[in-house]
Amino acid sequence: MHTPPLPLTRDLVLIGGGHTHALLLRKWGMNPLPGARVTVINPGPTAPYSGMLPGFVAGHYQRQELDIDLIRLARFAGARVILGAVDGIDTGTRHIHVSGHPPVAFDVASVNVGITSDMPALPGFAGHAVPAKPLGAFAAQWEKYLSESGLASVAVIGGGVAGVELAMAMAHALRSKGRDARITLIDSATALTATVPKASATIRRAMARLGIEVLEQASIRQVSADQIDLTDGRQIPATFVTGAAGARPYDWISESGLALQDGFVEVNTYLQSSDPAIFAAGDCAHLSENPRPKAGVFAVREAPVLYDNLRAALGAGQMRRYVPQKDYLKLISLGGKSALAERLGTSFSGPLMWKWKNHIDQRFMNQFRDLPRMPARALPRHRAAGLHEALGDKPMCGGCGAKVGRGALQFALQALPQPNRPDITPLPGDDAALLRTGDTQQVMTSDHLRSFTNDPALMTRIAAVHALGDIWAMGAHPQAATATIILPRMSAELQQRTMTEIMRVASDVMRHAGAGIVGGHSSMGDEMTIGFTLTGLCEAEPITLSGAKPGDALILTKPLGSGVLMAAEMAGQADGAWIAEAFEQMVLPQGEASRILHNAHAMTDVTGFGLAGHLQGICEASGCGATLFLNSVPMMAGATELSEQGIRSTIYTDNCAIAPELPTGGRADLLFDPQTAGGLLAAVASDDADSLCAELRAAGYPAALIGHLDATPGLRIQN
Repeated sequence: MHTPPLPLTRDLVLIGGGHTHALLLRKWGMNPLPGARVTVINPGPTAPYSGMLPGFVAGHYQRQELDIDLIRLARFAGARVILGAVDGIDTGTRHIHVSGHPPVAFDVASVNVGITSDMPALPGFAGHAVPAKPLGAFAAQWEKYLSESGLASVAVIGGGVAGVELAMAMAHALRSKGRDARITLIDSATALTATVPKASATIRRAMARLGIEVLEQASIRQVSADQIDLTDGRQIPATFVTGAAGARPYDWISESGLALQDGFVEVNTYLQSSDPAIFAAGDCAHLSENPRPKAGVFAVREAPVLYDNLRAALGAGQMRRYVPQKDYLKLISLGGKSALAERLGTSFSGPLMWKWKNHIDQRFMNQFRDLPRMPARALPRHRAAGLHEALGDKPMCGGCGAKVGRGALQFALQALPQPNRPDITPLPGDDAALLRTGDTQQVMTSDHLRSFTNDPALMTRIAAVHALGDIWAMGAHPQAATATIILPRMSAELQQRTMTEIMRVASDVMRHAGAGIVGGHSSMGDEMTIGFTLTGLCEAEPITLSGAKPGDALILTKPLGSGVLMAAEMAGQADGAWIAEAFEQMVLPQGEASRILHNAHAMTDVTGFGLAGHLQGICEASGCGATLFLNSVPMMAGATELSEQGIRSTIYTDNCAIAPELPTGGRADLLFDPQTAGGLLAAVASDDADSLCAELRAAGYPAALIGHLDATPGLRIQN
């Protein structure tokens, strides 16, 4: 008997991808709570690990070594990721507000967003300095500054452990580059008060060897473009200024209505805020019963307790107390591959301590680099022949990668009679039909996608842009839309939440395109599917596949690669930053591109059959052949690397059969990659191609001239 998936009944939302939440997601992936839908909200696809920041600044690590890949981690945990900055939480309505996204409802929420070290009260800091936290922006600015040449002048504001580590790392990096540098550490009080005298003396000697000037009891009047002005009249040269003092919580927390301590979320021994449904951990939280310094060791130790307590809040198990240790090991980088270790009033320093620190840091990061492989569900012992082969050896793709092959579709369509109504004109090879009512010309199309992301709002935006592609490809103006939604099994309350997100986004995309949603249909099934039926109005004759001419140039408005990227992401093999970039391409509407290309001789949107398949459609309908400039075809970040690793979308083999004369292997394989919400492929007069590409790029499309049409049948590649 078939066992249907268990319904979703509760929403757990994790705000921020800090160390505690990252560890929690890993643990959740190994033991999820049935019925709970998990969402993680973070500004970007990665969460940097702060413990390795000094090593990166000093040049011991590459930038990507610092990053926890949240998209990959969330896939492992079965969670959805929303990429955006939280700007508020409404405890009354149980909604989290995210810039550019519909409000996210929750039953239980947890906050682990870290802190910021910007200094809004210090004149000039916002315009001329880079706070050390959040880490991502700081790392990018430092990498850029380090690549420059000439005299370097750096100032670090804040004489705590974080400040001195940064100052020593910067001094080491600049010295390694052979650059003359002046490094100044500025503190309004006495530096290194958090370390014992022996450790403090060791660190001061290390700073002196690196030529770092330490200014204590120094008050800053303002920061300018190339210097810091002190209140006593001194001017400190500084073309790179960072702040590692006065770490403070994010502004939106102060408006949350939660009980706060100095702006930080006050939590009890269960990591629970004044609102029992909202928890907090890490640096953004204040442990009211056992206050502790802002240190990553506490965030790491909180993770298993938070995991149990969130499950309990969702209805499973009992809460347990978090009891932080009284003292903790401090491992402080000394610039080069040397470090100081301090605990219980004793300290040691040297290269061995660096090796120890590096071992601890790498062990922490390896938890996310090498996620455990969870066993696949075993097939029944007794089963029909062919079941194993039909399942294949990888997850079934979503989006256009889940399409039925072109051969099966054409075989089924060939058996159908042609419409016998005079007001319907079938358009062979096109995905739409032309309807005539009096003098009005209307095109109609329908498309739907099997979900490949757990975020209904993002999936809706992609599905809407994808469906609109058929209208835009014909040079028509979107008119009306109906939505067809299949939701996975969930409670009535979660149905309402999810449908609200979906329809708000669908309405937004359609209205922006000039169309209106006039209705639709919804049902529940095993997984989420989103589709739209659309009509569009043609002011002129529609652009079809059949108008191309030998000599025409071929323009593509978006890069290829979404199929292989989504296939890799579903298998946990893609870089999260690549996936985030791919999503940005997929949600890019093409109404303006359609307007720019309104004089195209033939046009289609590149979707399930890949660039080669859709170009073959133009050639067959127009009686032409084509030559593609393979090296000119734009590719999404990461697509070529993944393709070279042998990663393929489900429909890749069927797509290869559409144009068997083309070579395969390497970059050429991506010509057969199914695209979701792909670009427009237009055949235009060759004299207009360069100016059209320039206009498209000015409008924000990564358009490229990728080939030309000729009179010789078939497709060819030219490198």
